[in-house]
Amino acid sequence: MAVDQEKPQHTQTIPVKNIKVHQPKDTGVEHYKPRDQIYVRKVKGYFQNIRRKMNFVFLAAFALLPWLQFNGQQAILFDLSEQRFNIFGLTLWPQDLTLLAWMFIIGAFLLFFVTTFLGRVWCGYLCPQTVWTFIFIWFEEKLEGSANQRKRLDQQKLDFNKFWRKAAKHSCWMFFSILTALTFVGYFVPMQELTLDFFSFNASIAATAWILFFAFCTYGNAGWMREIMCLHMCPYARFQSAMFDQDTLTVSYDTARGENRGRRARKADPVELGLGDCIDCSLCVQVCPTGIDIRNGLQYECINCGACADACDDVMDKMGYRKGLIRYTTETALEGRKVHILRPKLFVYALVLLVMTGFFVADIATRVPLQLDIIRDRNTLARENIDGLVENVYTLKILNKSQFKSRYKIHLEGLNGYIWQGEQEITVAGADIATLAISIAIDPYELEAYMTDVAFVIQQVEPKDSAVILKQSSVFFNKR
Repeated sequence: MAVDQEKPQHTQTIPVKNIKVHQPKDTGVEHYKPRDQIYVRKVKGYFQNIRRKMNFVFLAAFALLPWLQFNGQQAILFDLSEQRFNIFGLTLWPQDLTLLAWMFIIGAFLLFFVTTFLGRVWCGYLCPQTVWTFIFIWFEEKLEGSANQRKRLDQQKLDFNKFWRKAAKHSCWMFFSILTALTFVGYFVPMQELTLDFFSFNASIAATAWILFFAFCTYGNAGWMREIMCLHMCPYARFQSAMFDQDTLTVSYDTARGENRGRRARKADPVELGLGDCIDCSLCVQVCPTGIDIRNGLQYECINCGACADACDDVMDKMGYRKGLIRYTTETALEGRKVHILRPKLFVYALVLLVMTGFFVADIATRVPLQLDIIRDRNTLARENIDGLVENVYTLKILNKSQFKSRYKIHLEGLNGYIWQGEQEITVAGADIATLAISIAIDPYELEAYMTDVAFVIQQVEPKDSAVILKQSSVFFNKR
């Protein structure tokens, strides 16, 4: 009796790449070593020039924006005490939080789109942690020397040379951290007043506490923790791989071209020696801010800064080899297959980004820079005055959401022959709230029901170039 052999089932699995990892020899001694000090080596090159220019633009924008003035007030101010956000000509109130939500959603999907296309370029080029870390490393290089000099200095016993260099470095770190914290708090408190009060020791306890707190965080993150933030504390490092695919541009090592790696003379023929282009100089590791070896394959610790690519290109140029042993490329390209730049995942992110941006623009376009809240007299819904008229009392709260002083005129719709008692025109300063107490009286024979639906209509009359009209519903009560 024949036995049918089971046919192997076709399964779609992710291919696993075997990578030869060079590890130190096991000494047999078990010990806990949380972290080796990383002495980042200075490197110059095409990608580092781009990174430095982008860092400069980001830092300049961060430092200068709180000082900009618009219409006589701070252009960007997230005033939590007044519960309003000023963004140049736009003032957002708690009622406008949907606009902030759209901003965050658009920013998130823009990050997803860029990550799918270019990998973790945000981390390598614009992330504040990376920018401030490289600034702190710049202070180290100026005061303590190159990476090897810094390493030797740390191994030396404490003497005057080591003391003044360390003291100067940490003083620069702390001063820059205070400036960073002061600037950051200046986005939430008027910057000019905050700066004068802080350096004259007249700042409030709360403002001073926040400045010192953020200064401590900056000093600790950029001076001491550095790559720990990227490796263990940043959530983006953990979920960014979900947006990667085989056509995502990442900094990668060309294994087929580089292996077998090994040292050789500059004029030696690597083919005769059975070697690849990698001379095993380990410069790619020495310049990496997170201390990884890119030759071990794609790792979540890689921030796509391109430092290893610049270092490797410099070595290849000196050896007379073709550049690009380490480069921005895709896994598909490394395998010799066709790269698909335009792919479904990218289209989906782009489509969602466009839709969200459309909602955001529509929300801004339909936004009325005015709000009217109607508060009725809670003690008496309706009363009869000395003239025998039915009277309802209202308190109108008028919120001018714009940053310009405006004058408004108010009238009532839904009642015929009413008498308005109180002011019908009011001037409200920009980004301010005004209260207007009024009463509406009418002959009871004009009322057909106990409750009559009415509407307060408020219209902007000055400035005349902006015709803003808002209608708010309410109710007029008759006496029983």
